Amino acid sequence: MSRVLAIARNTLRELARERVVLVLALFGLALVLGSQALSPLALGEGRKVVIDFGLAASMLLATLLAVFLGSSLLHKELERRTIYAVLSKPIRREEFLLGKFVGLWVTTGLLLAGMTLILLAVVTLSYRETPWSILGAAALSLVELGIVTALVILFSAFTTPLLASLFSCGLFLAGHLSRDLRALGAQSDQALVRDTSAALYRVLPDLQGFDLGIQAVHGLPIAASDVWLPLVYGAGYTGLLLLGAVAIFERRDFR
Repeated sequence: MSRVLAIARNTLRELARERVVLVLALFGLALVLGSQALSPLALGEGRKVVIDFGLAASMLLATLLAVFLGSSLLHKELERRTIYAVLSKPIRREEFLLGKFVGLWVTTGLLLAGMTLILLAVVTLSYRETPWSILGAAALSLVELGIVTALVILFSAFTTPLLASLFSCGLFLAGHLSRDLRALGAQSDQALVRDTSAALYRVLPDLQGFDLGIQAVHGLPIAASDVWLPLVYGAGYTGLLLLGAVAIFERRDFR
């Protein structure tokens, strides 16, 4: 475990050099300006618009950062040949890969947390009311971000950065549409279509289950099952993706 954490710390320092903190400043500026511009146009619903926009934008930015930073993590190690020096030490391949995952997830998770706090501050200062449900929505977004990070690590374990980015973005979009796909398939008269859509729903990540934006926007109470069920699902799905990534990475030839 200590070796995994050491790799994660090094990954965190490496990603910090990418100056991704600038994203936080840009997000905060856009949110402040956007909240002031949208409020008069929202017919008294400016608060809801700002929360909805802020939650969606913060998750989208964190996802894009995870994809485009993570897709080149292993490729850079191979290009610089630093992976040979690391693996020559008493560090197993699975520890190296898990360390990269933890470092990337922590980095993007911190960015997501920072953007969430900016959103919370903007809403509180602008509307004199603190929507604490934003924190619950952000917590599940962090779990969803773990799935996305595991997807990036999985694809980068065997393909190029460009393809890893494309595959990860494609599955991210598919994961948010998987419920709609199942519903459309269930309405078909063809048994093959129904069975195929149901099978795809089971295989694709169900990312829509992590979206508590409606509750946060309208100030609705969040049921315990709305939190712990996605948490269990997210942990299980992330674990399966990492097992697949480790299995592929163990068999990869670096020569």
